[in-house]
Amino acid sequence: MNWLIHDYREDDLAAVVHLIDSTAELGQESVFSLAECIAALTARQPAVVAVHGGVPVGAALAQVAGERAWVMRIAIDPAWRGRGLASALLRELERRLVEARVRRIAYVLPQDELLGDGLHNAGYVRRPAAAYFEKAEPAAGRTADVLAELGGRLLPGDLWDKVAGMEAEKTLIERRVVLPLAEPERAARHGVRPPRAIALFGPPGTGKTTFARAMASRLGWPFVELLPSGLADEGSLAAGLREAFARIGELERALVFIDEVEEIAPVRTGASAMHGVTNELLKLIPGFREHDERLLVCATNSVRSLDPAFLRHGRFDYVIPIGTPDEVARKAIWSRFTEQRAAVDVDALVAASDLFTPADIEHAARTAAQAAFERDLATPGTDPAPAGAGTADYLAAIAQCRRTVTGEMVEDFTADISSHARV
Repeated sequence: MNWLIHDYREDDLAAVVHLIDSTAELGQESVFSLAECIAALTARQPAVVAVHGGVPVGAALAQVAGERAWVMRIAIDPAWRGRGLASALLRELERRLVEARVRRIAYVLPQDELLGDGLHNAGYVRRPAAAYFEKAEPAAGRTADVLAELGGRLLPGDLWDKVAGMEAEKTLIERRVVLPLAEPERAARHGVRPPRAIALFGPPGTGKTTFARAMASRLGWPFVELLPSGLADEGSLAAGLREAFARIGELERALVFIDEVEEIAPVRTGASAMHGVTNELLKLIPGFREHDERLLVCATNSVRSLDPAFLRHGRFDYVIPIGTPDEVARKAIWSRFTEQRAAVDVDALVAASDLFTPADIEHAARTAAQAAFERDLATPGTDPAPAGAGTADYLAAIAQCRRTVTGEMVEDFTADISSHARV
C-alpha cells in the first residue's frame, strides 16, 4: 500500500474536482453531476481522499439523508487503477458513514450497454440506465445507542483477509466457528449447531485478540470487548457483568470478547472475593447461549488458571490453542510487512525470528521501518534513499527485539494443548 487516506479537507477541493472531472470518461462515470459532487464537498458531506507523495490520487464522497447514504463517486487517477485503491477508499468512506449512524448505503452506477441494434434502428438514442446497489448496516437507532454505551463498534470488513500466516488456526476457526455462524441454515441441514462460546488460549502476543476481531469482521457483527476495569465501574465486578450482559441482550447480534478472562474466572479457592464473580459469569453464559446470532470469545494466556467448571462442555463449544507461528506462518507475516521490497531476504528474517509472535514480528518490522526513515531524514539535500528498510535493517531490529514467548512458556503451552484443547 503506497497511499494514505484522510478525511476530505477544504484545500483538497481543486484536486478532487479535477479527479472527478478528468475520470468521468474512463469508466468511472456517476449518475451524480460534477456540480452535485462539488455541492456535497462544500457542504462537508462525508468524503475521503487518498494521497501519494502529497498528491491526491483518489477520492470517494457520499451524501447522507437520514439513515441512508448515497455514494456519489469514487474517482481514481488512471495510474492507480487496479491496485486496490477503490476498495480501500470505499472501506474508509463506509466506516465514516457507519459512525454517522447510517443504516443503508446505496451506490448508483451507470449500467453497461444493454440496448440492441434493433432499438438503434428504430430511432432510439441510448441513455445511461442505472445499476442500483445497496448495503445494509446492522447498527441503527436504539441498537446503535446500546452499542455506543458498551464501547462496541463495527469493524472494517477486511480484517479476516488481513490475518497473515497462522493458516492452520485460521482454517480451524473458519470451519468450526465462522462458517456455521455465517451459514446457519446449511449447518442445520447437516445437524451442525453453530457455536455460542469459544475460548482461545496461548502465550501472550500470539494473535488471540486479532482472531476475535477478525471473526467479528468476517461475520459483519458488532464487536464488543468487555474489560474487567470498565465492568468494575458499576460498583462491583459481578454487578458490572450482569449489567453488560443485559445490555448485550438488546443487540440483534454481537461478538463479545473478554481478554485475560482468568481475571474474571480464576480457580475458585476458599472465600476469595473473586468467587462470586466467577459464579456470576457461570450463570450468565447459559442465557447468552440461548440467542442465535451471538458469540462469546474468551481469551487467556494461562488456561490452567481458569476454574475447571468454566470451560466444561455446555458452556464453551471449543477451546482452541493459538501458538507462535511456524516457519510457513512467519514467512507469510514477514512477506506482508516487506511487500514490494523484492531485495529483502525474507527467508533470512524467518530463520532469525524463531518463536516470534505476530506482535513481535510487527514490532521488529516497525523498528526497521523507523530506522530507514531516520536514515532518510539524516541525508538532506541528497537524492532520496531507496524506499523502505532492507534486510540488514530487519535483522538488526530482530536482534534488538525481546521475544515475548520463552522456552518455558512453549513447554507449558504444549502441555496445555494435551490437557485442555477441544476442537
